[in-house]
Amino acid sequence: MHIQAKSIEEAVRAHSTEGEFRAGGTDVQERIRAGNLSLPIIDIQSIAVLDEIEFHESGTTIGALTTLESIGNHDQLQRDYPAFTLPTRTLATPQIRNFATLGGSLCQRTRCWYYRHPELGCPKKGNSDTCLARDGNHQRGVCFDFGPCVAPHPSSVGCALLTYDAQVEVTGRGKISIGDLYGDGSDPTREHTLEKGQMITHVHLPKAIENEKAAYYRMMSRKWAEWPAVEVVTRLMLDGNVISDAKLSLGAVANIPFRLTEVEELLIGNPANDDTFQSAAQLSVARANPLPQTGHKLKMVVACVLHTLQQAVATT
Repeated sequence: MHIQAKSIEEAVRAHSTEGEFRAGGTDVQERIRAGNLSLPIIDIQSIAVLDEIEFHESGTTIGALTTLESIGNHDQLQRDYPAFTLPTRTLATPQIRNFATLGGSLCQRTRCWYYRHPELGCPKKGNSDTCLARDGNHQRGVCFDFGPCVAPHPSSVGCALLTYDAQVEVTGRGKISIGDLYGDGSDPTREHTLEKGQMITHVHLPKAIENEKAAYYRMMSRKWAEWPAVEVVTRLMLDGNVISDAKLSLGAVANIPFRLTEVEELLIGNPANDDTFQSAAQLSVARANPLPQTGHKLKMVVACVLHTLQQAVATT
């Protein structure tokens, strides 16, 4: 069953009891094949004004239907919010970036192979209380074990927006932080905190900071050409050679993207040099508690954090 929504109100009303939103639709066909998509499909792609980018005195507002390609190639967004645009220019493939939307990227479903298997149960599919990955093959799983689900959250965009303390505008809830969108990872049945009848309409970024330094780096298996094994988004603000502010977030290593607040605290007030960066990189795995098959990711986290810090200060 398919519903073509012409307005936000119509979409929310159709979604209030069952079904799923379709924006870019890059994952819909795959999930139909896997038998884990809830009908009806509520197509929101034609809703007006949700694909606009607006700059104003207090910050920037981006509609949830704006494509990742439009964001990544937008000159002013690249200048004002480089840590946000860098992932949108490199994730997935050019074909997907041309269709994938900002809101859809924030709310995409897990890539766990147990969830994706049409004959296996999973709490996120609602047909099991047991996470098969925890006791099964989880070599691509989390190394920061925050909750029952051990599948990494797939949103690189959510990881990037955390470094800006961005907010999302949600029908029925108003503006909430990116952190509140994802919660603490304790609910194994979902990737975000949105309820039925709730939809992201816009993302709000704060006022841009001049001359911020930014970097993004991911490690991934080219054999699979899929989601990253580890990804890091880094923002640095410098006062001469001293780090006046720092924002770092990790993705692909926990069931939610999250900020490395302890690393940020270490960096602020210290010189932007290799000694500081080496210490920060080692601290980045302080909270890690890898699964039996994911200990290899810790060295990757350290290497990615170090690389982004070095890369950020090298940008002009």
